[in-house]
Amino acid sequence: MVTETCFNDANFIAICDSLAAKDESLKGIISKYGYPPLWKRAASFETLIHIILEQQVSVAAALAALNKLKQKIKDVTPQNVLALSNEELKDCYFSRQKIIYAKHVAAEIYNGNLDLDGLSMLDNDAIRARLTKMKGIGNWSVDVYLMMVLQRCDIFPLGDIALMTSVKETKGLPKESAKEFIATTAAAWKPYQTIAAFILWHAYLSKRKR
Repeated sequence: MVTETCFNDANFIAICDSLAAKDESLKGIISKYGYPPLWKRAASFETLIHIILEQQVSVAAALAALNKLKQKIKDVTPQNVLALSNEELKDCYFSRQKIIYAKHVAAEIYNGNLDLDGLSMLDNDAIRARLTKMKGIGNWSVDVYLMMVLQRCDIFPLGDIALMTSVKETKGLPKESAKEFIATTAAAWKPYQTIAAFILWHAYLSKRKR
């Protein structure tokens, strides 16, 4: 049974304010750029495909691939993806590896081995254990799902390059700072590391006018 704390539209700004009150760096970001978006995604197969497409590419490139897929099949469902040939998926900008990953996830859901709706009833560790069993779903992908789909409060994806860059920029850390050191820095934002990450992503994107 789930025991994790979640955030929502009603408490998001208050949590941002509480983090800003404790951390001058986060306060400075909000003062300069405003509050971050409350990034949300649906608990759907399409979201999992989108997350797979985002791995190791730009946000724009992933969205272009997803939109191309949606033009091809209209509804991004496991059955529709499984009906596509590898060549058709390649035409939608899927790499060879991402074709394998997409079809594996589609098959898992289509065959009833993965119940996306049921994930919301599990704790973070159980969700991570279940999702990382699938090809192409690693810890970064699970972190994004927990943060943006299930809105779990205390996730900090150390595998996210933009987030790591933003922490270093915001805190004035050396570029070679280890992930372990950044994890120690992020621990100060518990139990709201997700919202701290949203603020830091907001800074990263705003600085680069994205």
